[in-house]
This record gives sequence, structure tokens and C-alpha cells, in this order.
Amino acid sequence: MSGTAETLGLRLSSPVVVGSGLLTDQEGNIRRLLQDGAGAVVTKTIHPAPGPTGNERLLRLPTGMLNSTTYSRRSVDGWCAMLRRFADDGLPVITSVHADSPAQLAELADRVTQAGSPALELGISCLNEDGGLEDTPERVAAYTDAVRRRTPVPFSVKLAAGERLRERVEAAVACGADAVTLSDTIAGLAVDADTGEVRLGGAFGYSGPGIKPLVLAGIFGLRRAGVTVPVMASGGVESAEDVAEYLSVGADVVQVYTALHRNLHATLRAIRQGFDDWLGAHGGTVADLVGRSVKRS
Repeated sequence: MSGTAETLGLRLSSPVVVGSGLLTDQEGNIRRLLQDGAGAVVTKTIHPAPGPTGNERLLRLPTGMLNSTTYSRRSVDGWCAMLRRFADDGLPVITSVHADSPAQLAELADRVTQAGSPALELGISCLNEDGGLEDTPERVAAYTDAVRRRTPVPFSVKLAAGERLRERVEAAVACGADAVTLSDTIAGLAVDADTGEVRLGGAFGYSGPGIKPLVLAGIFGLRRAGVTVPVMASGGVESAEDVAEYLSVGADVVQVYTALHRNLHATLRAIRQGFDDWLGAHGGTVADLVGRSVKRS
């Protein structure tokens, strides 16, 4: 049995990766998550000008979570010092980055690369920015191309499931992306039935089990269409079976995040150990699982 996996040039002890968010904004948490069995951890998204604080909230729903969070408030210098320590210890930490323009993102990518980050994730699809976000293949191409011209390290482009997905994925690949992460949060809204008040004040990022069928369909569709770029799946992972399902439709590794907002470390350990046990019971390797649903369709 082999539960190892590979992504972005990293050899991982497990295909279970902790995704980017509030829980990956601290060095101690990142190190602890790796000790708890994460194959890799993606940092909270670093931004050179993250904006004012005060409007970052979470709202738990029966099928997931709405959040109005955006970027880390830690300075780029502080993050670079942290990344150097991770690099010195050889830790599989993937740095999530974004900026207000392709040129600024390229500069930021260069800085974190110089700090020793072995791999990046471009968090370009956050819809919680002021004014929202209408992603297009052209926008994806501009950000991807700018970063590819400035850094030699492997990177994934994080995209949201939805319209023109294949075109956005193909734009990222054509401009040098080594992988894509699917999916970022999608637009969600919650309303108070008694008062009619819109919770959190508007539509924000929705994550959790409710988006898993959408993301599974997105990855499955890409693979059936012959798209071969490595995929980091993300969306609603709560169990070993969820991990196996994402691998089956063609994901190479699987990110978990929203579920960790309940019993953070215990939940991660349960998913990691649960998948190891599942794989042992079913036999074979992670590689045997990847894409098996597509091969049978």
C-alpha cells in the first residue's frame, strides 16, 4: 500500500492537503497541521496591500460555511521570514499569493520564491474583494503569464467552479501553470427568514459539503474532455470517502479546509488516518485511484 502523492514538485506523505484560510495564517498552526498528518499545507493568501480589517466574519450553515474573509494581514516581510524557516526545515508548505495587478503579483511571487518557498498557489479567484469578481480566461492568463515570467518554482492557479471553467483552466495551462486548484469558494447568500435581513451584508464565499458535487462534476468534465493538467481538488471534504471520490474523478491531491473549523487537529487526524485505513482496506495505491471513474465512463 502507498498513500504517498505528488504535487507541484513536492513528494507528499499523503494526498490530504490543508487548504488556504484563516487556519493557516500562523506558523505554529501550520507546523502542527503537518505534524497531524497533512501531506502539505497552503498558507493563508499573502497580499502586499490586504486592506482594512474589521469585516472578516464566518457564518456556519447546515451544509457548509459562508465567509467574508480575504487576505492575511501579516506583512510580506513577516511571511518571508516565516517561509525561510519552513524552507530551512524542509517542510511541504505551499505559499498562496495574490495582488491587485499581474505585475504586483509577479513581484510578490518573486519575493516569496527568494524566501525559499518551493511551490505557490495563485489565489486570484477570491470573490470577497470589494466589488466582487468576474473571472475570465483573459484575466487568468494575465496573472498566470506574469507570474510564470518571474518565478521558476511550480505553481497552481486556484479557480472557482462555474461558467467557462475549461476555458479558464486552458488559459492557465497555456500561460505556464503547473496545476490548477478547483474550487475556490462560490457565491453564496444567507437570509434571516424572520426579518428578511441578508446575513453578513451580502453574497460572499460559500464552502463546504454543498459544493462538493459541483466540484466533482467540474473535475470529471475536465478529465473526460482530455484536460491532463494536475488538479488539487477542494470543496466539502469531511471524510476518507470524500478524498477517495475526488481522486477517482481525476484529482491528484485533495485539499481539506472548512471541516477543520470544528475540532481542527482532531478532524485532520481523523481524515488522514481514515484515508490511510480506507486505502489499506481496499488495496492499491493513490495512483491506482486517480482517474478510475473516468476510465470506466
